Amino acid sequence: MKKVMELLPESMRQMVKPSSTVVAAWGIFFFCSLLVFKLLSDGDFSFLLTYAAVCRCFAFVILNIKMYTSNSASSVSLKTLEAYVCVFFLRLISIMRHEGYLPYDSSGDWFYHFVESASLCGVCVSIYLLYFRFRGTYDESQDCFGNLHIPSFLGVLYVVVPCFLLSCLFHPNLNKDWLSDVSWTFSMYLESCAILPQLYMFQRQSSGVVEVLVSHSVFALGFARVVEMAFWMSSFHELTSHSGSKLVGYVVLIAQFAHVALMGDFFYFYFVSLQKGTPLHIPTSAGIV
Repeated sequence: MKKVMELLPESMRQMVKPSSTVVAAWGIFFFCSLLVFKLLSDGDFSFLLTYAAVCRCFAFVILNIKMYTSNSASSVSLKTLEAYVCVFFLRLISIMRHEGYLPYDSSGDWFYHFVESASLCGVCVSIYLLYFRFRGTYDESQDCFGNLHIPSFLGVLYVVVPCFLLSCLFHPNLNKDWLSDVSWTFSMYLESCAILPQLYMFQRQSSGVVEVLVSHSVFALGFARVVEMAFWMSSFHELTSHSGSKLVGYVVLIAQFAHVALMGDFFYFYFVSLQKGTPLHIPTSAGIV
């Protein structure tokens, strides 16, 4: 790892070094988490859904901090950001109209909606910074997931289209409204695949070194899914189709397991970097995707 760092230019070394910004960001996040739990949670297990939403929002906050402080969008995948815009927009279509997929405690009254809306705004800011303000630093040649027989900027369709078709075939009926139920399920399935372009981009980088705040942002997104999966592992039996079939509950659960499995190698290298106190380094032979 030391040799890898020595090969990097000085400007890049500064971006991958751990800093007080990272510690402060995580400290504020955990403080806010405890505050929200104290003020808005009734102690119900469904608060995990709200906590997962807070984790996702935090991920895009620190990603935007990264781009602002470094004046760079390097190591960030536009395709993953585009997928997350769809994830949050679709989820809001469902939860703004119906209550079937909301947390049962008081955090589901308004706070969950607020956090998901803030996440949508956050990812839109990320896209603006990447595509307009720091376009010259965007590694477009490395963000090449899905560049097969279609234009590069449409590569994200390789995850969007299959997830849409799957959500039309297998979706629960908690809201008893086709559009609302499919929108929620579509967002759930798409979130499981949205991180793929970002992981692929990491593995394409010649140095293999991931900028510190980008690695923390991706970890926060993965941790959010682990938290959410913990809730649905005990509640997936409530997800039944219009005909009463419980198969859809298993499909939703499998999609979440798949998300965590996709990030398995990333989690491993992330915790190794924390243990050693070094930037995250992903070997090109890691086989993340």
